[in-house]
Amino acid sequence: MKYYIIAGEASGDLHGSNLMKALKKRDAHAEFRFWGGDLMLDVSNCLVKHFKDLAFMGFLEVVLNLRTITKNLNFCKKDIVQYEPNILIFIDYPGFNLRIAKWAKQKGYKTHYYISPQIWAWKESRIKSIKRDIDKMYVILPFEKQFYEKKHNYPVNFVGHPLIDAITEREQIDENKFRAKYQLSEKPIIALLPGSRKQEIRKMLRTMLGVVDYFSDYQFIIAGAPSQDFKFYQEFIDKTNIQFISNKTYDLLSVSTAALVASGTATLETALFKVPEVVCYKGSWLSYNIGKRLVKHIKYISLVNLIMDKKVVTELIQDDFNEKNLKKELSIILDEFERTKFFISFYELEKKLGGKGASDNVAQHIYDSLQ
Repeated sequence: MKYYIIAGEASGDLHGSNLMKALKKRDAHAEFRFWGGDLMLDVSNCLVKHFKDLAFMGFLEVVLNLRTITKNLNFCKKDIVQYEPNILIFIDYPGFNLRIAKWAKQKGYKTHYYISPQIWAWKESRIKSIKRDIDKMYVILPFEKQFYEKKHNYPVNFVGHPLIDAITEREQIDENKFRAKYQLSEKPIIALLPGSRKQEIRKMLRTMLGVVDYFSDYQFIIAGAPSQDFKFYQEFIDKTNIQFISNKTYDLLSVSTAALVASGTATLETALFKVPEVVCYKGSWLSYNIGKRLVKHIKYISLVNLIMDKKVVTELIQDDFNEKNLKKELSIILDEFERTKFFISFYELEKKLGGKGASDNVAQHIYDSLQ
């Protein structure tokens, strides 16, 4: 079978690569053509466009890049027609993928969607296009199934969360060797995860680094995104107690004591590594104020708190994201008594996510649908 997969972000690249591996187990003749990143490229060499050329963050940034986005949409349609796939698989990235899905459904292609757009948070009106254009939807958060089926009468498959597979199946590292390889001291590590896009890194990293001088007993390590090179980060690194490690976020989290994390998938990844964290968000004034008006009924921005339906990790949003608050909250998560509470909550979180097997579950559903 011929599979055409569209993933537009780093997380989509990770989940797309694991899905491709699972499909190859079931379909010995599987052929792939995809939009994604280096992890998917490790599975198959038919990369159309890299996600680093597709990621635009916030309303203003999208408007400024409309011409590029339109060109990519038109190119994608032509490429699909030329490839003649048996099925299209969309992974998150809704602004782009739902537009392609509308066109694809009209053309008679099979359309499957893995990792639902977060329409339970905002743009709930997208349910109309999803019901019209998507043949099968695979959701990874337990409350999404109830949202789709009870509120909107649209059947979906809850497959579990793929991050559990990605984390539990990764090769375990030796902490001493890891520290030696990157010339790290014996001090406990505080990981800084400022995001993967240049816009969010610029808005987050300098404030995160502002607390370094208050915690001299720790070493701070920036988790470099695979889509950015070291030269971009250099302008922010102006203190001695700061290290930089690129594209090794999981290894870094596995040896970290605490973390400061940009809102997004990384907040859940950090929790699954059982690392106490402070969740941070700061967008452009325009993007934040538009978003605040659109997202009215959601109590939290981090996946950890949303899944648990209570405050587990502190969220510092927009003006609250400053050095004073960050210093205070980091001190709290470094306290041994408070850390025990985090560990208990993180184990509960993992149970709610349904255990291992998400990639295999999706692959089996897709393979069965093609028989």
